[in-house]
Amino acid sequence: MQTANSQIYWESFKTFFKIGIFTLGGGYAMIPLIEEEVVDRHRWVSKEEMLDLIAIAQSCPGVFAINIAIFIGYKVRQLRGAIATALGTAMPSFLIILLIAMFFHQFSDNHVVAAIFKGIRPAVVALIAVPTFNLAKQAQLNRFTIWIPVVSALAIWALGVSPIWVIIVAGIGGYIYGRATA
Repeated sequence: MQTANSQIYWESFKTFFKIGIFTLGGGYAMIPLIEEEVVDRHRWVSKEEMLDLIAIAQSCPGVFAINIAIFIGYKVRQLRGAIATALGTAMPSFLIILLIAMFFHQFSDNHVVAAIFKGIRPAVVALIAVPTFNLAKQAQLNRFTIWIPVVSALAIWALGVSPIWVIIVAGIGGYIYGRATA
C-alpha cells in the first residue's frame, strides 16, 4: 500500500506523463494542459506562480517542457518531486522517438504519414499561439506595454537578435523601471 507521501510522486509523474503524451508541438503547446492540470485540477501552484514559473523556465537553458516540469515538481515536493515530474514529461517523448526510430524506415516514404504531418503543423501553430495570448493576458499587457513583446519578437525574427540579449535587456529594463517607480 502506498503512503500518502509517496502517492504525490506517482500522481505528479502520471500527470506530467499524460501531459507529455497528449501534447504535440513542444513545451509551449503544453502550457494550457499544464495549467489545467497543475493550477485548476490539482491546485499545486496558483495562476500567478505559474506565470512566474513559465518566465523562469523560459529563461533557463534547456528544454522548456523539462524546465517547467522540474520547477513545478520542486515546488510540490522538492528534489524527488522534480525528478518525478521531469521523468513523467520526458518518458512519452523518449518512448515515441524510440518506436519511430525502430520503425521509421517502414513508413518514411508513406504518403499518408506525410499528409498527416502536413495537417498537424497548422494545429501546432495554434497550440503555441493560445498560450502566448494567455501569457499576454496574465502579464497584464496594455497599450503602454504591448510594444515590449512586439519589438522583442521583431528583433529576434527580423533582425536575428539572440533571445539571450532580449532577456538581458528586458531584465535590466525591468530592474531600472522597478527602481524608478519604487
